[in-house]
Amino acid sequence: MEPGNDTQIFDFLLLGLSEEPGLQPLLFGLFLSMYLVTVLGNLLIILATISDSHLHTPMYFFLSNLSFVDICFTSTTIPKMLVNIQTHSNVITYAGCITQIYFYILFGVLDNFFLTVMAYDRFVAICHPLHYMAIMNPRVCGLQVMLSWIMSALNSLLQSLMVLLLSFCTDLEIPQFFCEVNRVVHLACSDTFLNDMVIYAAAVLLFCGPLTGILYSYFKIVSSIHGISTAQGKYKAFSTCASHLSVVSLFYGTSLGVYLSSAATHNSHSSATASVMYTVVTPMLNPFIYSLRNKDIKRALKRFFRGKQ
Repeated sequence: MEPGNDTQIFDFLLLGLSEEPGLQPLLFGLFLSMYLVTVLGNLLIILATISDSHLHTPMYFFLSNLSFVDICFTSTTIPKMLVNIQTHSNVITYAGCITQIYFYILFGVLDNFFLTVMAYDRFVAICHPLHYMAIMNPRVCGLQVMLSWIMSALNSLLQSLMVLLLSFCTDLEIPQFFCEVNRVVHLACSDTFLNDMVIYAAAVLLFCGPLTGILYSYFKIVSSIHGISTAQGKYKAFSTCASHLSVVSLFYGTSLGVYLSSAATHNSHSSATASVMYTVVTPMLNPFIYSLRNKDIKRALKRFFRGKQ
């Protein structure tokens, strides 16, 4: 980087998880393995739901969309990190950073929305079983997915455009392995008050809002399950949403844990390491949770591989 005035565009430096040269091969192997497992696992979920007609239901329609988003979410950050490690370069271009911000926010918010509509699907299935097919018809499911994409795209476009309006000086080191919007904004020389307000408003509306909807759905679900007279009936009702509840707990638990730990420690490297949980580990574990705890997915995968033999 060369020093200059605020109007010049520089490349950013992603400091990553560690600057120790000896750890780079280990990090490369670890993250490449996790990325491949994430892509393969989520692709198997998508293939299972497409190939098996028994899984052509609203719940698995949303699950396949969630798996697709998880693949895209990790693909936004991990490949660039692997390239940087392999080339021994921490550089990401200005355009590349803005693009990464856009897609990271897009797929991160989509994760929120799809987990919410899946919670609503389970709420209707358990609390209003007789009206389930009427309420969750293909048109409604498609509309929910389309609205999720539109709202996520508009939000990520707004935040990316607002970053484009900022002026940057020469201190462009990002203590992360990807361009996190909050850290990029705070590198700017110009006033960031409006950017901060948009980031906080989006966090409240697009993170806390869906979380509130999920909690309300499960409150109603638990109330309905409590009213079931037989233990077998209670188990059957709860088992239909156990996998989703596990994924929700993992996603929001790691996200809130990262936020609270970052606010408490203010340690850049600790924060970067903690962010691996919801950007890499959670999308990787989701397919295992659904495949291990879901007999329908297991059955569909067995049929798929038997058909390929």
